[in-house]
Amino acid sequence: MRSSRFLVPAALVLRVFTALPVLVGSVPANLDHSSVRAAGSACPGDDSGLKLPRGFCATIFADGIGHARHLVVAANNVVYVNTWSGDYYPAGETVHEGGFLVALQDKSGTGKADVVERFGGTAHDGSGIALYKGFLYAEVNDRIIRYQLPTSGIVPSDPPVTVVSRLPLGGDHPMHPFYVSDDGMLYVDVATATNACQLKNRTLHSPGADPCKELETRGGIWRYDAKKTDQTYSSSDRYATGIRNAEGFGVDKADNRVYIAQHGRDQLHANWPEIYKPEEEATLPSEEVMLLKGGGDYGWPECYYDPGLKRLVLAPEYGGDGNKPGACSTKTGPVVAFPAHWGPNGLVFYDQKQFPAAYRNGLFIAFHGSWDRAPYAQGGYNIVFQALTQSGAAGRCEIFADGFAGGIISPEGAIHRPSGVAVGPDGALYVTDDMKGRIYRITYVGGAAAQSGGPEFTPCPSLTASPGEPAPAAAKPPEGTNPDAGDAALPVPPGATHEMVALGDRIYHGQVGGAPCAACHGANGSGTPLGSDLTRNNWYWSDGSWKGLSKIITDGVPVPKQYRSPMPAMGGAQLTTDQAEAVAAYVWALSHH
Repeated sequence: MRSSRFLVPAALVLRVFTALPVLVGSVPANLDHSSVRAAGSACPGDDSGLKLPRGFCATIFADGIGHARHLVVAANNVVYVNTWSGDYYPAGETVHEGGFLVALQDKSGTGKADVVERFGGTAHDGSGIALYKGFLYAEVNDRIIRYQLPTSGIVPSDPPVTVVSRLPLGGDHPMHPFYVSDDGMLYVDVATATNACQLKNRTLHSPGADPCKELETRGGIWRYDAKKTDQTYSSSDRYATGIRNAEGFGVDKADNRVYIAQHGRDQLHANWPEIYKPEEEATLPSEEVMLLKGGGDYGWPECYYDPGLKRLVLAPEYGGDGNKPGACSTKTGPVVAFPAHWGPNGLVFYDQKQFPAAYRNGLFIAFHGSWDRAPYAQGGYNIVFQALTQSGAAGRCEIFADGFAGGIISPEGAIHRPSGVAVGPDGALYVTDDMKGRIYRITYVGGAAAQSGGPEFTPCPSLTASPGEPAPAAAKPPEGTNPDAGDAALPVPPGATHEMVALGDRIYHGQVGGAPCAACHGANGSGTPLGSDLTRNNWYWSDGSWKGLSKIITDGVPVPKQYRSPMPAMGGAQLTTDQAEAVAAYVWALSHH
């Protein structure tokens, strides 16, 4: 029986879990794909369009509230959401008036919010949000702030106070997700500024800094007192290290376990093509859920998790060859691993009773969706349920909710992308979407009879499965989709040839050369949160000529003006001069089509 007790520091009780086995994709005997249905077929009022297991229904609780990231649900069922209006999203967007924090309430009991109120400032980067003893905590830029919740109404009337400030900003991962423990300690993720602590970030053959100075100030979990104010970030407050980007926290209060979801590193093949096959760009390394321990070292940047070898492997920046463990044999690996690059943005432990027993005492994970699997099919864009055993080991892995992206599963084509998950006091599961600002509310309506015989579910894919064939045309091609599209050739820049544009097309989409152009700029060049729109003939670093674009591709962009991550020289790949010119010709053609 699971006992209820206060959460204590993980380091005191979790030493035994450092060697837990990691689940690497298995298909259970009771699989029944017929149990998965589109939400709405047996759920009056369900307009979500999601695919859920039998007996579950979803409603669109709210829509259009901004780039909704993390959320929490108060004891009175008021939902509080942190929305991000920073530079991760398209420049020039109109920011919602009234504030970046949103309070949502369903007074009529329809499963939809009929009260929407905003508060806080408007210029904002951030994701994290939490509740603790009548206070609402939120991340805003380099600070964690705290509001006193009102005794009447749902929006604070007093201004916030600062709990901790001067958290590091900038780089690849500027956000600071966090959670507050039952004893009032604030655990903040301070994610890395780089992909793998290379001397030149995301650049072909650039070695890793040794030692990695970045680990002194980032790449771990920091701990502060949530009850105090005006604390200042310090490297001495680090609680755990070697964590690249822990976007979500799942807290099992009964068994004193804190799980964190980590985004694995990118560009193994792109930066080290002599070690990794092209398809391994899409399959390595795994995303991870790890057990948080005080003083723990989880291996970044020296290590990544290989699902085929079922262990941590030494990174090529530090002398790794794709097999040897090196220093990673002394680091702490994951409790469970997931497909590469799916992007676990949110995590919650389910300990309520509204869902059937098979969904209790496990983790719901919001996978934001991949970009670095190109030119192979992208993955994620879903909600996964990860069962856990009594001892905390991994059980079954299930695709619980799908259909968020719509027909095009890619960063630029997805209609909605899951980002945060939270459980209400009534047991409902809430999911945020940071593309269109939608909030979903998922409940179980199947009744006791539908629970007999064990769960029927869609398992997570095998972590060692092939990524399939390259899929360069996941989005609509620039030539169009009308019957005559094949005859509508792209234009050719002066001095180039049709053959160069055709070769540039193949390089751009990852079929030649190994450059991840489409991953950052989108399959049709229309841009993603990682890279600019190439179709508008609007250039920040060049005059837009074929030669000007060739120079930018050859030299790279180490410090982008409107995006967080650099564009390495030659796209971080081993392109020849002729190939770089071909890509430039194709990009020029996109911008003049």
